Amino acid sequence: MPVRPKERFLVFGSPLILQEEVDEVVASMRSGWLGTGPKVARFQSDFAAYVGAPHAAALNSCTAALHLALVALDLKPGDEVITTPLTFCASVNAIIHAGGTPVLADVDPRTMNIDPERVREKITPRTKAILPVHFAGRSCDMDALTSLAREHGLFLVEDCAHAIETTWRGRHAGTFGDLGCFSFYATKNVATGEGGMVVSSDAERMARIKILGLHGMSADAWKRFGDEGYKHYFVVEAGFKYNMMDLQAAIGIHQLARVEGNHVRRRAVWEMYDRAFAALPLGLPAPEEPDTRHARHLYTILVDEARCGVSRDDFLTRMTREGIGVGVHYLSVPEHPYYQQRYGWRPEDWPEAMAIGRRTVSLPLSPKLSDADVADVVEAVRLILSEG
Repeated sequence: MPVRPKERFLVFGSPLILQEEVDEVVASMRSGWLGTGPKVARFQSDFAAYVGAPHAAALNSCTAALHLALVALDLKPGDEVITTPLTFCASVNAIIHAGGTPVLADVDPRTMNIDPERVREKITPRTKAILPVHFAGRSCDMDALTSLAREHGLFLVEDCAHAIETTWRGRHAGTFGDLGCFSFYATKNVATGEGGMVVSSDAERMARIKILGLHGMSADAWKRFGDEGYKHYFVVEAGFKYNMMDLQAAIGIHQLARVEGNHVRRRAVWEMYDRAFAALPLGLPAPEEPDTRHARHLYTILVDEARCGVSRDDFLTRMTREGIGVGVHYLSVPEHPYYQQRYGWRPEDWPEAMAIGRRTVSLPLSPKLSDADVADVVEAVRLILSEG
C-alpha cells in the first residue's frame, strides 16, 4: 500500500484558499468588473506598501513582469543580461524576447543563488544589466550585486518569483535594483492562479510599464469606463496584453493579507523537515544568512545516488507512487535543447548549477499542509531511502 492512496494524493504546491477569497471573487463577478478595475488598483497599492516600493504594476504573470521590466531598459541587439543557470526558463526567455542576449553566471553551491564573483567574470562592454533570481526564497547577496551594478553602470532587475517575504539586511527583495518582479502563480506564497507584479522607485519607467502592459494604450479600462465619464485612449507604443484581471486581484488581496501568518506555518513545516531528515543521506537547504529572511517558498533536497542508493529520477517516480507530489527546481537552463542549439551552451560549463539540477527535488511546502501531511511526506522519503 502507498503511504497515501490515490484519492488522497498530496498535490505539490496546492495553495491555501479560504472563504475570504471566494467571497471577493463572487463580489467581483456581481459587480461586473471582471477585467482590470478597482481590485487591481487596490492589490497594487497593498503590495507596494508591503514591500516598501513607491510604485507597483500588476500584470498577468511574472514572465510578463520580467519582459516589460527589460523592455523598459531599452535593450539593443547585442546587449547582454547576466542571469543564473539555475532558474525557470522565463528568466532567460524574457531577456531574449526583450531583444537582449542572455549570459549565464554559475551559482554558489551552498545558497544555490547566482555567485557575484562569477557575475564579475561575465561582465563585458556589452553587458547592460544583471538579473539575479532569489532562488527558493533565499535572498541573493544584494550588497555584492548592487555594488557590481554601480561599479559598472549596469541596471539591476530582480527576479523575485520565489521571494515575496524575502528580506536582505532588513530590506525587501525587489527594492534593491531598478525593478523587481514578483509571481502569484498557483504554487507561490501569494497565489492568484496566474499573476505578476513589477515594483520600482522609478515613476517614469513604471508609467511606461503600465502602458506597455495593456496594448500601449494611454488609459486602462477602469479609467475609460469609470464614473468620471468616458475617456478616449491613444496607443502611444506597441504594447502587449499583459494586464491583471480583478478576478485575480480579488484572490491576491486576501492572500497578501495572510502572507505573514502563512509564513509562520511555512517555517514550521520547514523545521519539521529539517529535524526529520537531519540523519538521512540527503543534501538539505543551508541555514538562512544572518540579518536576512527566507521566504520558505521551496524546500529542496539533493538526492545523490551514490549516497542515497536511489537516483534522483527514480526518487521522483517513487514519491509519486507513494502519493506525494514533488517538483524539480530546476534542471539547469543549459540542459534544454533550445538553448544548446541557439547559444551552444553545454551544462558542464556551469558545473554547480548542473550538479544541483540533476540531484534536486522539491518537497511539498504550503501553509495548507497539516502535521499529518508532513508526516506522510517524511514517511515516504524514509521508506524510499531505506529500500534503496
